[in-house]
Amino acid sequence: MNKVCCSAFRRRVSLGLVCFAGLLWNGQAAERPNILWITMEDTSPHFIGCYGDKNARTPNIDRLAREGVRFTRAFATGAVCSSSRSTIFTGERTYEMGTGNHRSAYPIPDYIKGFPYYMKEVGYFTSNCGKKDYAIADRERKKHEAWTLDGVVGWWDREDDRPFFCVFNQNDSHQSRTMSKPFDWYEEAVLKNLGPEQIVRDDQFEMPPFLKDSPEMRKQFARVYNSIQLTDKKIGELLKRLEDDGLRDDTIIFLYADHGEGIPRGKQNGINLAYQVPFIISVPEKWKHLSPWGKPGSTTDELVSFEDLGPTLISLAGGTIPEHMNGRILMGENRSKPTDHLILSANRSGNGIDVMRAVTHGDYFYTRNFMAHMPEERFKTYSEISEIMQQMRDDLGDGELNELQKSLFIPRPPEFLFNIKADPWETKNLASDPAHKERLQKMRQQLKKEIISKRDVMLLPEYEIDLISKEGTAYEFRLDDKNYPIREIYAAASLSGFRGVAVTKKQVSLLKSPNRFVRYWAAMGLFAQSKQELAPYEAEIAAAMNDTYPPAGATVAAVMWKNFETNEAEQKVKEYLQFDHWLINLRMVNYLFYIDNRALFVDAIDELRERTIEGVAKAEKEFKQRVKNVRNACDIFSDIREREAAASANP
Repeated sequence: MNKVCCSAFRRRVSLGLVCFAGLLWNGQAAERPNILWITMEDTSPHFIGCYGDKNARTPNIDRLAREGVRFTRAFATGAVCSSSRSTIFTGERTYEMGTGNHRSAYPIPDYIKGFPYYMKEVGYFTSNCGKKDYAIADRERKKHEAWTLDGVVGWWDREDDRPFFCVFNQNDSHQSRTMSKPFDWYEEAVLKNLGPEQIVRDDQFEMPPFLKDSPEMRKQFARVYNSIQLTDKKIGELLKRLEDDGLRDDTIIFLYADHGEGIPRGKQNGINLAYQVPFIISVPEKWKHLSPWGKPGSTTDELVSFEDLGPTLISLAGGTIPEHMNGRILMGENRSKPTDHLILSANRSGNGIDVMRAVTHGDYFYTRNFMAHMPEERFKTYSEISEIMQQMRDDLGDGELNELQKSLFIPRPPEFLFNIKADPWETKNLASDPAHKERLQKMRQQLKKEIISKRDVMLLPEYEIDLISKEGTAYEFRLDDKNYPIREIYAAASLSGFRGVAVTKKQVSLLKSPNRFVRYWAAMGLFAQSKQELAPYEAEIAAAMNDTYPPAGATVAAVMWKNFETNEAEQKVKEYLQFDHWLINLRMVNYLFYIDNRALFVDAIDELRERTIEGVAKAEKEFKQRVKNVRNACDIFSDIREREAAASANP
């Protein structure tokens, strides 16, 4: 059945279901459970009491775990809020829809709707009190399709006794509280809302080993515990209201975080700390037959991801799961078979470009860094403005970090493999350990299979997704092999990040490919190679600067300037800083972050920043953030230059 026919069929079914739902509203709401979602911002299980942190103060979360089931292997599908919520809301992976770049707002096919739409169809009251950061275009229309009410609303706003699905987003654990905003802002927003006995002091927790254990760092890191403490307090208030309204016994509660902790090396990164989340389901006695996990207080190591949320809730509501959703149904009579691995993804976050993919089996976590020339702590405004990151860069410059702590600021290996059960802070990369060769190969193959079978469209440079989105959708573009020969593209991308003579030779040969996306990935791969490896091919690389495809040409120009500093490369870099597309400008500024000789481009960056000020004023609302990302990148460039100048003046 084609998409058009399927859509028409779904509309006919929907009308019938809505009529049927009307019968259910008349005194029969208790035949289906109420569902309450409590989402926490930017929180890893590492800092929650019921997950083993004895320093955490999370009594309400811990209580839910005692009353329900605690998941030890639950994962966000993305490492930042909008890409995570894109999958939560639609049930679709961002690498199928093209929505993996943070707050990118590109269109998706009209038949992909927010999953609460299908709950509304069968009579549920649906409300959302919190974020609507879905990384899709036409967000307002999609929002109105999905939610009965949206805003500061809840079950108490129902006009009848129909079953409800209500979402409450708790933002007090957000990165703005844990690191990004100034300390005095945090004092007003967090500490003043806690009693003296509730505040976690600077000496009442253990520092993660990848961060320096110093008084200055402890002052900043205590923000994590206190922000989560305030979140827990507000969760308790919400649960009390549910109980006071006499609804607890009819309501299944889901509690989870939207992705990992908002700290350096956490959120926006590619390792387990960015993806693993606390996840608890509390099922009252009345609905215990829907739970496959045993008695209250139990734990499960079942692998779950955000792709599973939509299908699970539609199934619990008695609705029909649309054919494009591929996630599992976690509970109820239609429960799906558990999986043995999950695929996760991260891409651009704010002004920081990147492409990362990951595979987890639960105990082991594999990451593929496709842009390995950049460090784990790449330059991103939302991190760089924080006092904790400024302290870390000062400590780095003063030579006060150990090898693990310094590793956050050097180019990454192409692959990480961590035993997260034995090494929860991910301090020992096992990717080159012969004892784990077989495991590494298996996870590589699982990732390759997913990228090719799902036709991962996020292997396109965002510039291309933007062009496609003017007349169509990336989701549909990727399905045509003439447009998007995924095997050929992946073959080039799979080399990127690996270093050495043999890889360099292959990448240089691919600079002449007839496919523009292959040429782009060949150029990207060269960024990780050394000057010594590139030197025999200087002429071929110089010729490739004339590539007519801007993402490829810009990347080659940056590679040439980084390694050979020719006049032609200098001029090409400046041309791409002046190019009439913000995403090409953003790409070039990001390249310059990781090139030592930046001094010749100060004036060009200043000019670009001035253009962004005018561009923000002219841009349509949903595109303003894109231009702001370029301005933010220019600001970081200036900060880097100032830091370098200060270091030269005080060697």
